[in-house]
Amino acid sequence: MNLSLDEFPQATGLRYLNHAAVAPWPKRAALAVAAFAEQNLQIGARDYPQWLKLEQRLRERLMRLLNAPSTADVALVKNTSEALSFVAFGLDWKSGDQIVISNEEFPSNRVVWEALRPQGVEVIEVALTGNDPEAALLAACGPRVRLMSISAVQYGSGLRLDLERLGSGCEQRGVLLCIDAIQQLGAQPFDVQANRCAFAMADGHKWMLGPEGLGVFYCRRELREQLKLHEYGWHMLENAGDYDRRDWQPAKTARRFECGSPNMLGSIALEASLSLLEEVGMPQVARELAERTSYLQQQLKTIAGVELLSPVDPSRRAGILTFSLAGWDKQALFERLRTEQVVCAMRGGGIRFSPHFYTPLPVIDETLALLKAFAKG
Repeated sequence: MNLSLDEFPQATGLRYLNHAAVAPWPKRAALAVAAFAEQNLQIGARDYPQWLKLEQRLRERLMRLLNAPSTADVALVKNTSEALSFVAFGLDWKSGDQIVISNEEFPSNRVVWEALRPQGVEVIEVALTGNDPEAALLAACGPRVRLMSISAVQYGSGLRLDLERLGSGCEQRGVLLCIDAIQQLGAQPFDVQANRCAFAMADGHKWMLGPEGLGVFYCRRELREQLKLHEYGWHMLENAGDYDRRDWQPAKTARRFECGSPNMLGSIALEASLSLLEEVGMPQVARELAERTSYLQQQLKTIAGVELLSPVDPSRRAGILTFSLAGWDKQALFERLRTEQVVCAMRGGGIRFSPHFYTPLPVIDETLALLKAFAKG
């Protein structure tokens, strides 16, 4: 199957290199949503039990994508920020506690921890500019550090961290590891058990090729009841569906973090998108993406005036390449690229390209040709 044509029949002339922001859906997701809309039009929620079966399939796919021990460890959430907030305002902090993050985090993985300052919690930012960022992060874990929260892949530079090393180091120091996996999940294999993380979260609208408004939150089993709940409703109860019951308790599973009615529309789309990733297989997805990213990097280096702002070591990246072009302000270059239907982003001090495993090589070559022309001025 030619995935580029069959699953991603994108508009003529479009050059989509923005999966690290918001990805296009595959055809199967669009068709699933269209069928769901038609069903709602014709028969409403008559077949709601079938919708619940599909939602369960989504949980199973997410469990496999994370290598979580069970679907009981996986919650469906609105977004990464919500999941981070569950952790930040669920743990029992004491004045003087410390949290380690990096100096390159997306605001979601910085602001939520800074919001704890009124409780006397200190946030330590670690620079990732050295040759051994993992060593720098772990060196910052003194006796008062209770948690490290780090992005698996930094959204601006594209730096990919050694999560197993961080997980092992945190475990040895008695520090909880929280991973913002949004720039890795769906692009590279990810394993919550191998990473020894306490928590992990990601949105579906980037590398998982799903819609905005639906994400995943992994919480290690023994930590679930340690997180104080701040959202309550019918869906997060152990006996959800028994509406006449007066006594209640939160669900024993990660459903305790899902307070109300599910995002069924989002579930329909994300389940279809993840079926594609499973069909291809994450090892193959990672290989195809690595080939495209390496090719893009090699060709960018041949363009006069291009400065790569992302790691050149393949083991240090996932699908992000950020660069600048001499003689061009990044805003002007971004706008110029947009007029040529190159969909990208301004991040990390430059222009960020983020292809995916299916991205046609002609799209990359056409974009490179445009940059060469811009460089000649």
